[in-house]
Amino acid sequence: MKKNTYTFRKLINDIHLWLGIGSGIIIFLVCFSGTILAFEHEIKDLFSNKLQIEKTENKKSVTELIKIVKNSNKGFVTGLSIPNNSNEAYTFSVKKDPKERRGSSVLVNPYSGEIQTVKKTSADAFLLSMFKLHRWLLLDMKIGRPIVGVATIIFLILSISGIILWFPRKLKWKNFKHGFKIKTNANWKRINHDLHNTLGFYACIFIVIMGITGLCWSFEGYRNGLSSLIGTKIFNRSSPELTISNSNKNIISIDEAIQTANNTLNYNGKLSVSLPNKRNNYYSFRKTDENNWSPVTTDKIYIDQTGAVLAVDIFNKKPLNVKIASLIKPLHTGEIYGTLSKVLYFLACLIATSLPVTGTIIWINKLKKKKKKK
Repeated sequence: MKKNTYTFRKLINDIHLWLGIGSGIIIFLVCFSGTILAFEHEIKDLFSNKLQIEKTENKKSVTELIKIVKNSNKGFVTGLSIPNNSNEAYTFSVKKDPKERRGSSVLVNPYSGEIQTVKKTSADAFLLSMFKLHRWLLLDMKIGRPIVGVATIIFLILSISGIILWFPRKLKWKNFKHGFKIKTNANWKRINHDLHNTLGFYACIFIVIMGITGLCWSFEGYRNGLSSLIGTKIFNRSSPELTISNSNKNIISIDEAIQTANNTLNYNGKLSVSLPNKRNNYYSFRKTDENNWSPVTTDKIYIDQTGAVLAVDIFNKKPLNVKIASLIKPLHTGEIYGTLSKVLYFLACLIATSLPVTGTIIWINKLKKKKKKK
């Protein structure tokens, strides 16, 4: 008679099974919304109105464009983005009330001065719903956020336990081969099993990265702990401590400040600037090198209104831990390597969305098999 011993593998299998059943619907919804959000910016661009630009010799200065925006009663300008492509419009950030948190955006033709308000589209509303589903399950933030956080922890456990179960009992190459491919000519139950087992293996590393980084939004304690672990603050949005000149003499124009920024960050790329305000009485620039390894690694420069360069913050010169901390969001969303990583994250999220479905089908098939034996 065979002795039924409760092995370590059986324990891992039970953990994987019951955690998966208990969290399946939440994981499905979070991963489904994440799949769509992988190309959030591209979807928005597809549905947004474009301002047609015809390049001419008479390009207006930024000072002139700010006056045009101000005179259009759109509000006062708080900042702008200058694209590297001369055939694209400038994007101005405007507010009608200083108390507004974000304000709105207007597109401006740098040659003709034509203005077009950036309007919300149906795509914006849909993607906002997907964002709320992804982060809070469309619930109140205080309720939904920890639920998603706990589901993320469970998904990390499922990923680790799944990898353990992926390894065959006998560690021989011929046994490993089955875990790398889907047997398409088998019956549907075997194909479903392979879809869960094989695709889960290939997506696992991306799921783990998304899970580890995603928890930074769910739990403040986790974020603070990870910050302590790597030795620098995650989501550090504080402004640098700068020595500002109190002199009102020789105040430079915005165009001169832009020229200084481009001379200091001497490469091709999109340039964004926040104008001086009551809180920060200086120009704050962000620039992204279009030839850099990542489209989300930005350099910063701060310029006094007198034209003095207060500080230069070059991403590639930062310590490794500071780089990691500043890349938490693009590591989570897949923007880290641009289109290539977005495609990989999209596929990984798509697979992750399917895992609760294929896993549940495997469980139901096993239940049916046990009933037949009885």
